[in-house]
Formats: sequence, C-alpha cells, structure tokens
Amino acid sequence: MLYLIEDMPLPKSANRSRTPRRRSRGFSMVELAVSLCILLILTAIAIPSLTRSFRTYQLNDAATRLSDQLKFTRFEAVRRNTPVNFLMRQSGPDWIVGTDSNNNGTLDPTEKQLLIAGFVTLLPSGAPPAATSITATLGGSSTLNTKSGAVGAVAFDARGAVSPLAADVWYLGSAANPEFGYRAVVLLASGAVQIWTAPAGGTWQRAG
Repeated sequence: MLYLIEDMPLPKSANRSRTPRRRSRGFSMVELAVSLCILLILTAIAIPSLTRSFRTYQLNDAATRLSDQLKFTRFEAVRRNTPVNFLMRQSGPDWIVGTDSNNNGTLDPTEKQLLIAGFVTLLPSGAPPAATSITATLGGSSTLNTKSGAVGAVAFDARGAVSPLAADVWYLGSAANPEFGYRAVVLLASGAVQIWTAPAGGTWQRAG
C-alpha cells in the first residue's frame, strides 16, 4: 500500500536565543562621585604618612652618608700613614663636607666630598635636643664639640684617631620642620663613628 507523504514545513531553528540582549554601560554619575570621594579620603589619610616616611628616609640617608664620609677620611689617613683632614665648607644655604686628601685646605673636584642640601642641613647646637643623653651613654666626663653649623675641619692622625683627641658631633635636621626629628653623627676620639636619633623635644637614642 502506498502512502503519500505531503511536504510539511520545516520547523524553525530551536537554537535561536530568546534571551534579551543587554547593552553595556559605563559608570553612572552617582557611582563616579562616590568613587572619587573614597579616593580623596584615602589620599588624605595616606599623604601625611608618606611624607613622614620620606622625611625620615632623607634624615637617615644624610646621616649615613656623612658617617661614611668620616669613615673614608679615617681609612685614608691609615692607608696613607699620614694625617688627613675632614673639611666642612658652606656654599650658600648648603654645606659641602669631604676628605682633603692632599691636605691643602680646600676640597678639590677630584677629592671625595658630599653635598648636604635641601630639606636636611647641618644645624648648630641649640636647635636639636641637648646632647646630655649622648654624653651620659658615652660615660665619664665626656663632652662633645659641635662641628655642624660652622666652617671647620677635623684631623685624623696616621692611626685613625682624632687629633687632638676629642669627641665631635654633627647635627642634621630641618630648622623649619623640627617635627620630623633630628640625627646626630658622633665621632669619638678613637675615630669610631656613631649615629643617634631624637624626636623634636625628645632624648637621643643610639641608632647605629
């Protein structure tokens, strides 16, 4: 028996997505305003902390470099087996300190030297806290000759000791911003170098 199969319309594809399309959009004005407010608040909180950290780094770096310059002068005297001077010279508001290798009383371009400028400068005694806590730690009847804030020199003999025997100190900090504290580089009569730190109005503590 023959059956006639009539042509029937093909079903439409079932794969056609019926999910409505969503248009991508950016931030609304409210979202943008809230994000900016949060960013400003976080920035206001972070800036003082970052500033203090940066100033602390500047103070520590200046003290370390000054200490290294003193050590270099001492080693130069021992290496050459002859007295060598460490000089402090003022250049406008800045200071230049260095090793007078040829002992001619000046710092030549070929001699190792350090420029102390900007936020950190060499301060005379009276601006930083009194050095009583330092001298008490050193013991005995120790006294410190303030070498910062004035043009001068320190001599190391062939053994690396200070000549004449004395203990000297250089104060570093900012006269306009005492809230960031101070550093003191102490040169003992033996030629050893120490670094001390103190907050504004506080007492000195050995740092290195």
